[in-house]
Amino acid sequence: MSPVLRQGWERFTLYLPIILMGLLAMGTWWLVRNAPAPLPPASEPSQLHEPDYFMKGFSVKSFDATGRMQSEVTGDVGRHYPDTDTLEIDNVRMRSVTPQGVLTVATARRALSNGDGSEVQLFGNAVVTREVQPRLEFRGEFLHAFTQAERVRSDQPVVLTRGNDRFTADAMEYDNLDQVLQLRGRVRGVLMPAATR
Repeated sequence: MSPVLRQGWERFTLYLPIILMGLLAMGTWWLVRNAPAPLPPASEPSQLHEPDYFMKGFSVKSFDATGRMQSEVTGDVGRHYPDTDTLEIDNVRMRSVTPQGVLTVATARRALSNGDGSEVQLFGNAVVTREVQPRLEFRGEFLHAFTQAERVRSDQPVVLTRGNDRFTADAMEYDNLDQVLQLRGRVRGVLMPAATR
């Protein structure tokens, strides 16, 4: 081998690691640039508002520890929606009895209840009646009952009958525990005199 070739070969072998490192760096850059983009994380399918079970012509009763009935719910059709944990009932009739024996009855064309039954919305010819003296009745196209707090409210016209007295209003809120009734909007009332004995 001639001395010039030998000297060229020695210089080449001296720079060979640097040349190889440069080629590897360029190859890596090319691979990163041309690699496919990572897949986005798979999103969970959104739950549809569809019932997971039905009840037809049903009656559900609950009892306390002594066996006394606390409440009963009957309806033509009941549908449970798992996405909102609500129960929708057609032609509903609800009865509840307090420990003191006071009966409350609610009826409507349709009811929507939360999972634990503490909040019930009544739609279409809604009537809530408390069998106390004097008898108390709320009537309207929409009534919102809070069973544990013993409240009834509505943002739509209502008719309240207490004994022989009758009131109408554009909206109302009734709190049984505090014994407070608020009527709002155009309020009209007819008070009947107490019967003489």
